[in-house]
Amino acid sequence: MTFAPDQTERLARARADLRMGVPVVLSEGLVILAVETLTQGRFDMLRDLGGNPLLTITGWRAKTLKAHAYDGDIARISLPDYATMTWVRSIADPADDLNHPMKGPLRAQRDGPAGPHRAAIALTKAARLLPSVLSIEVFDPVTFAAENDLTLISGATADPSDQTALNRVIHARLPMDASEAGRVHIFRPDDGGEEHYAIEIGHPDRSKPVLTRLHSACFTGDVLGSLKCDCGPQLRGAMAQMGVEGAGVLLYLNQEGRGIGLANKMRAYSLQDQGFDTVEANHRLGFEDDERDFRIGATILKNMGFSDVRLLTNNPAKVAKLESCGLTVSERVALKVGENSYNQNYLATKAAKSGHLL
Repeated sequence: MTFAPDQTERLARARADLRMGVPVVLSEGLVILAVETLTQGRFDMLRDLGGNPLLTITGWRAKTLKAHAYDGDIARISLPDYATMTWVRSIADPADDLNHPMKGPLRAQRDGPAGPHRAAIALTKAARLLPSVLSIEVFDPVTFAAENDLTLISGATADPSDQTALNRVIHARLPMDASEAGRVHIFRPDDGGEEHYAIEIGHPDRSKPVLTRLHSACFTGDVLGSLKCDCGPQLRGAMAQMGVEGAGVLLYLNQEGRGIGLANKMRAYSLQDQGFDTVEANHRLGFEDDERDFRIGATILKNMGFSDVRLLTNNPAKVAKLESCGLTVSERVALKVGENSYNQNYLATKAAKSGHLL
């Protein structure tokens, strides 16, 4: 028996360290730093270690920079001798790409294991940082971590395909505009990640298909009333429909910006102001079209005793993911609200590139 953190807890510590600019050591022999939070002092110390520092970016970011992604989903770029902090940040962040498009030539590495570098990218994504990592190999990672008081984890534990457990923390009654018979349930993941919420309207019969909405958090739309998306109207429309029917469950999943976090979502908005659509902006940042994990919704529904849903969505991917998790989607209920002159192109892109049925 020990008070020492287990693998899941070390992973949470690693994400927090990267967000603060602290290096993390992978037991596969790699010291990693997130480029977004990299400081000049640690950049200099990394270079002083000698060896061949590498800058890892995603395949999407490599495509933007015309770099070879020999590893498919990532590219490991050798750090040139002339590289400065400004240069490193320009590789990670596309904000100034149009003003300074030439950043190369970029020499990508094709030899050696890519797994630890892929794990490092997964860690930065989970930390809601730009997916770009500066790294260097060390011969004895255990000793290096101990001497520098750094978190040591195995790259294998950063695999995003492993879903963490969700625990119901508390639930309480909450009268709302949609229904006076409302109840909010709080779910907390074991890995220290963000909590998720289930809003139960009325008293849904667990033996019948329940009207359900998987709603991803959208601070700009849900709270500020942004006209750039249809999220706010979808949230309020779904709850109103559940109130009219007298029963339903809305899952409010803290996966802002299609799972990239609010800061990166604002970066994507800035790129949209430069003329890129929502999918192109995500790709230039180094993200997939959609980084959300809808398995979270399936887990919560099962925990609450639901097995059959009438899903309020225009997104077939949500239907497919719930069904793949063992739930029955007896009906897809369209939710076409919130179109305006500001979001017409956004909605058109969702339909053309993300398969939304609009």
